[in-house]
Amino acid sequence: MSRIVITPQDLEAIGRHGEATFPEECCGFLIGRAVGEGADTTVVERLLPVDNERQDSRHNRYVIEPETVLAAHKAARAAGADVVGYYHSHPDHPSRPSDFDREHAWPGLSYLIVSVLKGRAADARSWRLADDRERFDEETIDQEAIR
Repeated sequence: MSRIVITPQDLEAIGRHGEATFPEECCGFLIGRAVGEGADTTVVERLLPVDNERQDSRHNRYVIEPETVLAAHKAARAAGADVVGYYHSHPDHPSRPSDFDREHAWPGLSYLIVSVLKGRAADARSWRLADDRERFDEETIDQEAIR
């Protein structure tokens, strides 16, 4: 089973981002490194919040434009790290990935989802897309001080 290591402060920051954009989805990058056998552990060293660039259905969809993705990868590399995943919120929905999430995800990355119920962050869960792209597998979230 894969796992994601993230500080409690970063997990709280994702929840606050979701609360601030409610009832629309928030989104951002997880910057860090993949470690362990088969790179099965994602270590989040910092967050890079970005705007939801979708023009419609922002209450249940987000998009990050290619230029923003490229800029995030450049910023991560400049810091000696990588984009190791993404986070987003699910306003008034569980922190489980949707079929839309699965169709737009990539294997090998972490997808952390925070559920924001009635404007308050509820729970967060993290997922990795299986190599065959048929399903997400849940990751263990380890809240550790990593800095």
